[in-house]
Formats: sequence, C-alpha cells, structure tokens
Amino acid sequence: MRYLLLTCIVLPLFCNGQSAQERLETSPRHHEWVDITYNNRTVKAFLVFPEVSKNVPVVVVIHENRGLNLWARSMADQIAEAGYIALAPDMLTGAGPNGGGTDSFENSDAARTGIYGLTKEQVASDLQATIAYGKKIAAGNKKVVVLGFCWGGSQSFNAATNNSEIEAAFVCYGTGPKQAKAYKNIQVPVYGFYGGNDNRVNATIEQTESWMKDQNKQYEPVVYPGAGHGFFRAGESEDASEANKKAREEGWKRLKSLLDAI
Repeated sequence: MRYLLLTCIVLPLFCNGQSAQERLETSPRHHEWVDITYNNRTVKAFLVFPEVSKNVPVVVVIHENRGLNLWARSMADQIAEAGYIALAPDMLTGAGPNGGGTDSFENSDAARTGIYGLTKEQVASDLQATIAYGKKIAAGNKKVVVLGFCWGGSQSFNAATNNSEIEAAFVCYGTGPKQAKAYKNIQVPVYGFYGGNDNRVNATIEQTESWMKDQNKQYEPVVYPGAGHGFFRAGESEDASEANKKAREEGWKRLKSLLDAI
C-alpha cells in the first residue's frame, strides 16, 4: 500500500466555484442520453464527448450509491473535458417509482435504498452491456475502462472479475470482492484511490492486496492522508477541507496520468 505526501496543485478540470448543475449547463461538450438495450432490458445512460480530433478510449463512469445525480453527471463531463468519452449508466434504471430511474426518487436517501435493492446479477449484466456499448461508439478507439465511486467503486472492482473486454478498473473508495476465488479471473490492472480517514473501506485493503498478490494480479492502491470517504465529490466543494481538496487534486492528477497511458 502506498501513501502519498500531498502537494497543492491547481488543475483546470475543477469546478472552480461552479455547482454541478452550472457545470453541466455551461459545458461546451456534447451531452446526450442514450438507451443501452440488451435482452428485455433498457438502461439509460448519460454520454459525453470530448472536443478532440481523434478516436479516444471510453470511460464507463459508475455512480455512487446516490444514483446518477448531477454530481455524477458533472464528473462524466470532467472526464470528457480531460479528453475521453464518458459513458455513465443509470444503474437505477427501472428501479424507481413508476419504473423510473435516479430522477424519479424523492431524494438521495430513497435512491440509496433503491441501490441496495439491486441484485448483483442485474448490476453485472447492466455493466457488461454498457461496456459492450462503449466498445461500439464510433468516436471511440475500442478501448474501455471502468471508473467507479463509493458503491460504484466496488462495482468497478467487480467488473474486473467478470469482464475481459476492459483495459483497466479504477476503484475510488470502494471495496474488493469478499471471496478469494473472485480474483482468479481478473485480467486487467486495478487502481485504487482511498481516503486516509475512511477505515471502513481501508480495513479491507490489506486482504485485497493479499488475494491479488496470490493470484499474481496487478493492484495499486493509494491512500491520501487525512481525506475522507467520497473525497472526489467533497474535495470540489467550496467548504471542502484542505485534506479533501488535496486528495481530490492528487487523485485527479493520478487518474489522468493513468488514463493517458491506456
């Protein structure tokens, strides 16, 4: 496990005082909603294209346990601003009132309850279909990675265990599978981003490292001192703690560097 000494770096991809809604409303990038259909199910997804002149990788952005809310969509826009196609599925599609998605829930608490009502099988199938959709996007270069936050971080790790079509999995403060045998089929590197003050998650890292090492898999966790759970979101708030701000900055710098190497 690696710990980083943090330095203050100002990155252009921060919201710079903008709310998530303001970022989405003023973004110059192309946004659209798409339907990802497989078997008898359709998953709604938010798709953002970068302003580039070449084909680029697709980043499947897996939201927190609050659903595909404004912040999750703003992160998709930031990924596109960095030069990648962002594809953010609403994992709550069909699970809300009257068969709606994230937007149909009364509040974030209700959406959170909906998230934990999803079956592992449906989540895995939805992500499989989303990854397959991403590989077919004409502006993409057929390379797809998964990036998840909180609950989505755990789903990103899970996706690495059951999908050989991705290039890498990025796990932001999510836990790995709880059984050793789940790691056997991982074929891609897994990169972890963790807050130092998030021991609920961090207490699982040592065991995950051990199981990954036993299977000769690549796992690179980095813990950002003093940061809490959810620092990619909390770190861009106007009232963010210095530790969360720095973790967010350093985490973004590392993420961008790793994506550039895909």
